[in-house]
Amino acid sequence: MTVITSYSEFEETLIDDEPNVKWPEALKAMWYDANGNWAASHDIAQEMHTRLGSWIHAYLHRKEGDEWNAGYWYRQANQPFPKMTLAQEHREITDFILNQ
Repeated sequence: MTVITSYSEFEETLIDDEPNVKWPEALKAMWYDANGNWAASHDIAQEMHTRLGSWIHAYLHRKEGDEWNAGYWYRQANQPFPKMTLAQEHREITDFILNQ
């Protein structure tokens, strides 16, 4: 599946060995994170010099437990520090990417 339009379709791809090469880098980052590869997701996010890249970067450091670093990246992304669960934030970011 090349084009996906919903989070449930995104979840269906998690059984694949890797994300689709045609996907935007942001979606690949979220896919790697969902598959337990924090490092691969982080590698992508830190090369994305955009607010979206900063948001993904912030989420990843929050997940890592580094709230100080996460706070910096949330400020760079112009996003508040979330009160939602990590799973909810993962879905929010992924939905945002899918709806661009």
